[in-house]
Amino acid sequence: MMTLRGKKLLLLAGAGVHTKVVKAAKEMGIYTIVTDYLEDSPAKKIADEAWMINITDVDAIVKKCKEEKIDGVMNFCIDPAQKPYQEICERLNLPCIGTKESFEILTDKRKFKDYCLKHDVDVVPEYSAEDIESGKVEYPIFIKPTNSRGSRGQTICYTKKEAIEGIEVAKQESADGKFVCEKYMGECQDIGSAFYVVNGEPYLVKFGDRHLGKKEDNLEKQVICTQLPSDSSDMFEKYVLNRVKGMIKSLGIKFGPVFLQGFVDGNTIRYYDPAQRMPGGDYDIILEKVTGFSTVKSWIRFALTGDFSKSVGNPENAFRLNGGKALLFTLSARPGIVGEIIGMDEIRKLPYVVYARQIIEKGGVIPNTGDIAQRVAAIGVYIENQNLIKKCVDTIYETYKVLDIHGESMIISKYEL
Repeated sequence: MMTLRGKKLLLLAGAGVHTKVVKAAKEMGIYTIVTDYLEDSPAKKIADEAWMINITDVDAIVKKCKEEKIDGVMNFCIDPAQKPYQEICERLNLPCIGTKESFEILTDKRKFKDYCLKHDVDVVPEYSAEDIESGKVEYPIFIKPTNSRGSRGQTICYTKKEAIEGIEVAKQESADGKFVCEKYMGECQDIGSAFYVVNGEPYLVKFGDRHLGKKEDNLEKQVICTQLPSDSSDMFEKYVLNRVKGMIKSLGIKFGPVFLQGFVDGNTIRYYDPAQRMPGGDYDIILEKVTGFSTVKSWIRFALTGDFSKSVGNPENAFRLNGGKALLFTLSARPGIVGEIIGMDEIRKLPYVVYARQIIEKGGVIPNTGDIAQRVAAIGVYIENQNLIKKCVDTIYETYKVLDIHGESMIISKYEL
């Protein structure tokens, strides 16, 4: 790998998931800078430098980058940073993982669905406001903003009255004031897929079954565990993969990630949500450990050189994880105040645990929002012997505990095999 020592890398947003980017860049001898509007962002605490500039303030960031002679910019996995990142790179003439057009398509659910249909990629059936008014829908339906983050503004509706109210909620949470209304696919397996484009060729690097929380816990829209690779991997490769790769190629992307979510429906995947970024969470840590392919170091290298011809490690068939299984736990808690956290150190010592990250610390307040604000920890495991999966799951939940100020357990919607 060419030396990047002394280069300056700006990371947009400093959430906990971004600490791995800072760490990797430092290992490569790169000077790291993190910017957002928060003083205590986790990635800021370990970066060489921190800026108090909102990631959406493109003018201020561009000005500061010119003053500080920044060599590269990354957005990595935060939704609101996607379009600002593209504009910043364009105005500074720095390497970018996409074009204005590709970011428009992969950040807008409406434009994305239209693009899928144009390229013979299946999507979730959709309804209009007029369909709802005239009763031409089959309930339940799912209403969401055209662009938002963290599952905000989403509603499962069972009646016309609920649908009308859901539309207003979605509009309020959407950056453009619009909404998408789809057939509710709650009985179908939810899928998360990530591609990594190298030299114009998309490689599937993540394909997992996303298991959601329980309705009684208000977490039916939140992932509590992802299993990788998906049980539908063979079907996907046989019937769907080439069509999706063809669609991604048509976007003209030369390098970088594309994240797509969908539902298994027979011998197809019906897609519903795109992003031109890496998925949230730390799956890429497992991916690099198991296969040698590094999404983080590959993007860092590209951001500072513009060389899209190669990656750090080989992404081909990386999603298969060399025949093993990965489980990505996102543990959520019921509303209340965190009084005590037990077992995280023990979890980190388990032989199959690749990462374990506390998200909300003691004293933190858990809201009743039904979204990512209720996540208290993220734990990723890799298991070569699949007969040990149940034992692994049981050990995770028996060892790690979060108690409220009254000593009562707070962990809810546990993943069940």
